[in-house]
Amino acid sequence: DSFVTMALAALATASLALQLPTPLQTQRGEQLLLSRYGIPSDTLAPLTTSRRAALGLGVAAAAAGPLLGRAGAAFADEGMFSVPPLPYAYDALEPHVDAATMKFHHDFHHQAYVNNLNKAMAGKPAASLVSLMPGAKAAKLNNAGGGHYNHCMFWNIMGPKAGGAPTGTLAEKIDAAFGSYDDFKSAFSTAAAGVFGSGWAWLAVDKDGAVKIVTSPNQDNPLMDGDGLIPIMGIDVWEHAYYLKYQNRRPEYISAFFNVVNWAKVGEYYDTYASKGEPVPF
Repeated sequence: DSFVTMALAALATASLALQLPTPLQTQRGEQLLLSRYGIPSDTLAPLTTSRRAALGLGVAAAAAGPLLGRAGAAFADEGMFSVPPLPYAYDALEPHVDAATMKFHHDFHHQAYVNNLNKAMAGKPAASLVSLMPGAKAAKLNNAGGGHYNHCMFWNIMGPKAGGAPTGTLAEKIDAAFGSYDDFKSAFSTAAAGVFGSGWAWLAVDKDGAVKIVTSPNQDNPLMDGDGLIPIMGIDVWEHAYYLKYQNRRPEYISAFFNVVNWAKVGEYYDTYASKGEPVPF
């Protein structure tokens, strides 16, 4: 009716003034990502959800939930693991990471990895996620298990009103390893841009407390390699993480990523866990 029409128009105007996406724009973006990338499957336990069904779920989720409100997992799946809610709203990282990408990435992509991991772990003794990482490749859990662990870290090392530079011990370690924070950014950006196909770039901590940059393919991470490196920050350079806003301009996405890095959280991971030789316990 006229009231609804006026309300939607007012919301669109307000979104434009704030440079935020309208709900319709977010819904269309989410549908585009679902149609282009679908949702991940696993060789151990492939998802039976078809791309067409995923599109239907995307429309339903977009219509049912407040796209610009507090984020959460779109679908629950009984099992050992679950997707944690985002610690901020879907649009909180705008304009650097768009709301449609966040909703698709968290509610569909991350959830699919968790679903696959729960299927793979069905009937097995309860285990923590981090405990699965060292043997993930041998157990063929590096896709589902790594996808869950990596995204848990990814959501938490980003945040609104973030960016800037690290402080404290982590800042000292970065300066010692790379010369300066700017030199680190340059080296990290080069490594992330150079990942062939899909994968991740990581800031990791060695056994002696020094930091270094490493990359991994697909959903692998340094905890799977057995050389003692502990990741404390990572960037997802799978195309679905940035296509809607940046298309094939991966370096532009990587540059924007530094505007949302929550260095306080990364520093916490260094001080509380990695400096003691312990992985972050997701």
